Amino acid sequence: MRRIVELGVLWLFSTALTAQAPPGRAGVPDPFTVVLDAGHGGHDPGNLGNGYLEKNIALNIVLEVGKALEKEPNTEVIYTRKDDSFVDLYVRGEIANKAKADLFVSVHCDSHTSNAHGAGTFVLGLHANEQNFEIAKKENSVIYLEDNYETRYAEYDINSPESVIGLTIMQEEFLDQSILLGKLMQDRFTEDLKRNDRKVKQAGFIVLHQTFMPSVLVETGFLTNKDEGRYLNSPKGQQEMGRAIADAILAYRESLGTEPNPVLPGTGLPAETSTASSKQPTPTSKPADSGLKPAPTVSPEGGKTDPEEEKADKDPVADSQTTGLPMDGNGNASEEKTPAQNVEPAGGEPAPGKAATAKDRAEALNINFKVQLVAVSRDPDLNPNNFNGLPGLSKERHEKIYRVLYGNTRSYSDAEKLQSIAWQRGYPSAYIVAYRDGERIPVPEALALLRD
Repeated sequence: MRRIVELGVLWLFSTALTAQAPPGRAGVPDPFTVVLDAGHGGHDPGNLGNGYLEKNIALNIVLEVGKALEKEPNTEVIYTRKDDSFVDLYVRGEIANKAKADLFVSVHCDSHTSNAHGAGTFVLGLHANEQNFEIAKKENSVIYLEDNYETRYAEYDINSPESVIGLTIMQEEFLDQSILLGKLMQDRFTEDLKRNDRKVKQAGFIVLHQTFMPSVLVETGFLTNKDEGRYLNSPKGQQEMGRAIADAILAYRESLGTEPNPVLPGTGLPAETSTASSKQPTPTSKPADSGLKPAPTVSPEGGKTDPEEEKADKDPVADSQTTGLPMDGNGNASEEKTPAQNVEPAGGEPAPGKAATAKDRAEALNINFKVQLVAVSRDPDLNPNNFNGLPGLSKERHEKIYRVLYGNTRSYSDAEKLQSIAWQRGYPSAYIVAYRDGERIPVPEALALLRD
C-alpha cells in the first residue's frame, strides 16, 4: 500500500513539473530561424574593386549579423558558410529550405563606377531597368564556377531578362514579406549609418529563387568607390553594417508577433515598437516631395557626397516625369480618356492593334491589375493624406499583414503608369499585382492569359 502511495505522489509531482515546464519543448513556438549567406567564397572571390575581396567582406559582415542575432532568445542562426569555402548556389537554397527557415539573407558588395555609392536591398522579381539586370547577371554568373552547371541550371539563361519571369512565380507569395524586410534594412542603413539609400529593388537572382521563404540580397556598398570600399573593408564598417542588418531582422520578427508592430514610413500608422536599435522611423502624413531629390548624405569618412547619382545608376522609370494617367476620381485608370489603342505595349501585353481584344479578354476573364504600395502589420487607415496623396486606395488582409493597393485597371500598360506615379509619390518599391475573379494570381500568368 505504501508503495502505491509513493508512486502516486511521484506521478502527481512529475505531472506538476510537466505542466510548469519552461517553454521550448512542448508548448513553445519554434525558434525564429535565419539563414545568413555570405556571397562568393573559395575560388570565387567576388568583385575586386580597389583590391578588396568581396568574399571576405561579405563573410565578416555575416558573422557580425550572426553574433548579434545569437544573443537573442528563441533565435536560431544558420550559416551557408563560416569560412573561405565555395558553396554552390543551389546548396545555399537547400540549406535554408531544409532548415525551414523564416528568413534568408544573402550579403554581397557591389561594383560599378568610382562615383556609385550606397547600400541597396534586392528581392526576387522582374528587372525594372538595365542596371538591375546587370547586377543580377553578375551575381548569377557564379554558376559557371560550379560542376555540372549546364544540367543543374538548364532552365536559366542569365543573359535573358525574359527567363526571369518564370523564376518569380514561386517566390511571389513571399514578396510582401521580402519587401518589408528590405525596407526595414534600408531604413537602418540610411537612418543609423547615414548611407546613401539605393532603395529596395527587384531583380532575378538565382540564389533567391532557390529559397521558399522571405528572402533578400543585400548589396552593402560599392568596393569600386574608394571611400566606401575602405569603410566596408574596415572592422568598424563591418560591425556597423552587421548590426544594422541584425536590427532590421529583429524589427521584422517583431512585426510578426503580438507586440506593437513596426510599420513603413509614409503610411500614417503609429510606429510604437522598440527594436534592438530603438530607432524606428517616425511616420508622417505629409506628402512626399514629388521630385524625389535626395538630401546630401554623409560618407563613412565624414565628407559629404553628391546626392545626384550618375545617369547609369538611375532608374529611368522612377526618374522620368509623371505620366499624368487620367483618373476617374477613385484612382482607377480612366479608359475612356485614355483609349486602349494609344497605350504603349509593355510587359508582354498585346500590341496596340490588339488592345481592344486584350481589354475584351481581360473583362471576359475578369482580370485586373493594381499597384501594391506597402505591406504593413496593422490595419491601415486609407486616407489619401496618409499615403502621400494617392487616391483610389484599397487594402486586403493576407495572413498577418495588410496589403495597401493603389488603382484598379484592366490594362497592364495602364498599371505600369500607375506604378510610375506611385514611384514619383515616394513608393519606390511599389509593384504591379494581378487578380482573376478577385483572387491574386502571378502577373506572368495574367499576361499569358491575355495573350492566348
